[in-house]
Amino acid sequence: MARPTADGGTDGTGAEEAPAADLRMPLLGASAWVGALVGLLVPLRGIPVVVVALLVALGVVARAIGRRGAGVREVTRTALAAGLLLVAASGIATVHRVGTTTGPVSALADERASVRGELVVTGDPRERSGPFADYVVVRGRLTRVEGRGRAWEVRSSVLVVAPTDWADVPLGATLRVSGRLVPAEGGDLAAVLRARADREVLEAPDVWWRGAAAVRAALRESVDHRPPDQAVLVPSLVVGDDAGLDPRLAEDFATTGLTHLLAVSGTNLTLITAFLLVLAQQAGVRGRGRVVVAVVGIVGFVLLARTEPSVVRAAAMGTVALLGMGRNGLRRGTRSLGVAVTVLLLLQPWLATTVGFALSVLATAGILLLAPAWRDALARWMPRWLAEAIAVPAAAQLACTPVVAGISGEVSIVAVLANMLVAPVVGPATVLGLAGGLVGLVWTPPSRIPGTVAAWCVGWIIAVARWGAALPLASVGWGRSAVALGALTVLCLAAVPLAPRFLARPRLVLLGCALTAVVVLVRPPTPGWPPERWAVVACDVGQGDALVLRAGPGSAVVVDTGPEPGPVDRCLDRLGVDRVALLVLTHFHDDHAGAVEGVLDGRAVDAIDVSPLDEPATTAADVRDLAAARGIPVTVPAHGSVRQVGDVRLEVLGPVPGAVRPAPSGAGGARQRDGEGSGANDASLVLLAEVAGVSVLLTGDVEPPAQRTLLRTVAARPGGLDVDVLKVPHHGSRHQVHELLAAVTAEVALVSVGADNTYGHPDPDLLHALEAGGTRVLRTDLAGDLVVTRPVRTDGPIGVVTGRG
Repeated sequence: MARPTADGGTDGTGAEEAPAADLRMPLLGASAWVGALVGLLVPLRGIPVVVVALLVALGVVARAIGRRGAGVREVTRTALAAGLLLVAASGIATVHRVGTTTGPVSALADERASVRGELVVTGDPRERSGPFADYVVVRGRLTRVEGRGRAWEVRSSVLVVAPTDWADVPLGATLRVSGRLVPAEGGDLAAVLRARADREVLEAPDVWWRGAAAVRAALRESVDHRPPDQAVLVPSLVVGDDAGLDPRLAEDFATTGLTHLLAVSGTNLTLITAFLLVLAQQAGVRGRGRVVVAVVGIVGFVLLARTEPSVVRAAAMGTVALLGMGRNGLRRGTRSLGVAVTVLLLLQPWLATTVGFALSVLATAGILLLAPAWRDALARWMPRWLAEAIAVPAAAQLACTPVVAGISGEVSIVAVLANMLVAPVVGPATVLGLAGGLVGLVWTPPSRIPGTVAAWCVGWIIAVARWGAALPLASVGWGRSAVALGALTVLCLAAVPLAPRFLARPRLVLLGCALTAVVVLVRPPTPGWPPERWAVVACDVGQGDALVLRAGPGSAVVVDTGPEPGPVDRCLDRLGVDRVALLVLTHFHDDHAGAVEGVLDGRAVDAIDVSPLDEPATTAADVRDLAAARGIPVTVPAHGSVRQVGDVRLEVLGPVPGAVRPAPSGAGGARQRDGEGSGANDASLVLLAEVAGVSVLLTGDVEPPAQRTLLRTVAARPGGLDVDVLKVPHHGSRHQVHELLAAVTAEVALVSVGADNTYGHPDPDLLHALEAGGTRVLRTDLAGDLVVTRPVRTDGPIGVVTGRG
């Protein structure tokens, strides 16, 4: 019987056992990862102490393993190598950290100095929408900086935040720029450069960057005749070019576990390089020529997808996957995974702190270590190709589940099924999309043939994502606490040895699939939710507003929608709202009116009230178009008007006629810094509502100018304004008129705000002022949905229940 030798061959005795995975290099990669984290996160003075402690622990573990007869020499060599890599990685990471945080650029950023300099563009510019104005962000590398009367030659990575005029800056160009440096929030960035519009091109991009840009442009042209979602998603699938992607579609992809298709991943490189290798084989290329083709494919992919850290990471993981597909793939794949992790962390230590790197490594490890056994178990009773189609996404999903839950607080139930359904078309879409781009370099009309077929494939992916996200229970909330994530990790580890036994039994698998289908298709009841006497709910929709006022059984008045359709849709589902008697959009900023489709989804909407100022114009036009398509009347309620909508009484307190005016062109940013708001914010509808004896003041995003006007309105009312609930203006921004808060006495204040937002909302001083006045403050970022219940007795206190207990 032949037995496998150390190199994966046989010893001539006839046995043909599969070679085991070589876990030595993955262990060395893990040591490098730990070392990089120590160098980047531990206080500088504590790094030597932590490194020594880890080395001692490593020695103790190695000695304990050696005593059990596990090969003393091999264990000793592995432990020594792991210790050396831990020390090297921590040292290199510390050097990178010190260089990033102590150089001239970071010092100037601490002083918020105005500078001039030379910048090499290292990323594609991406347009972003802000609450006051659109802007562009782009990564770059400062090579020279002048400020405070001095000049330095540097090599510092910065994030440039610039006016929309920067949208056309080419990747690889060297620019002369000016602006203000401000501190960056961690990571590999030395600073953020708030650049001015004026810039000068000192040097055009090199020929390879121009060639890559031409291919990307030709790729977009090959699909520009297709529907917008398809035209955007094909370039995203091929090279990660997701410019113009609908945020709602991105949310559907996240819910169904398909987000990896929207970003550059190892799958992209594997598909493209494997396709090139097939072509090379058909052309008669053999031996080292195939290696050259593979290297050219990898380099070309990196140029097309850009040399950003995420792309380099994806290229490395894709190369590991290619090696894992070959002969003796398990041993070669696991060794290559360890080598890739080690090399990447020694070259780019900051990857150790990124979620994308962790997900790439875990997914690749899951496919290499878990998928083969799962495939073989399934192949006992189903075709091998189908078993592999199930095992690969399932293994990758299980390996990544704890990290994904830590990011989103949810565990997707439909992710494996969604990935199975799209797997057959991912390869054709990627390869044909690239073919369309290459053909388009020569002649655009023929390029639309492969581009159209690629778009058809992408259309199926979009349909699966939307179908999966629309299921009643596509994902379940899990939480992000240490206990919750620890329990989930234990469950995932327990599934590793149990899964092959389960998958080998067809009856158990079919029963599990049936139970999963029932859970996904039929939303289970939530005991005690919503509370029986609920009157007002502030839905947890992230950084935005969405409030629900109970108008009757199954009916509500909805005030604002939040930025994304999913959260408000799910909130209304949880409340059992199937009819919206009135939708109020206090103003047209996306965080208040960006998710109208989520309210309309599966519900009748009788009418829509809107702000008198159509700003931003695009969002206002979108809302009116949606309403017209559904035959829903859209009106601007008159100041001082009072109306009864079911059980809800609404009085319009603002804006005051004549006080609404658009923000001057180009002035939005300055007005924001002054705390004087914007035209759209101050044009917010301000409503005084009463719901079953609970009074609520809804303030939209009014800022100091409109708040002063509202203060005069409140002062003119006999007895002022005493309400049960105050919806705090503008997510608790620090720009508040405290006299208004003092004049409006409220028992409870609701702050609708997103967790870890970059605006500094809510302001601690504001919260302290409210609490000092005897108002109980509740926040959606900390407590989830905020539910106000009507009093049990007419003169009794209102109740409050939160979604997170």
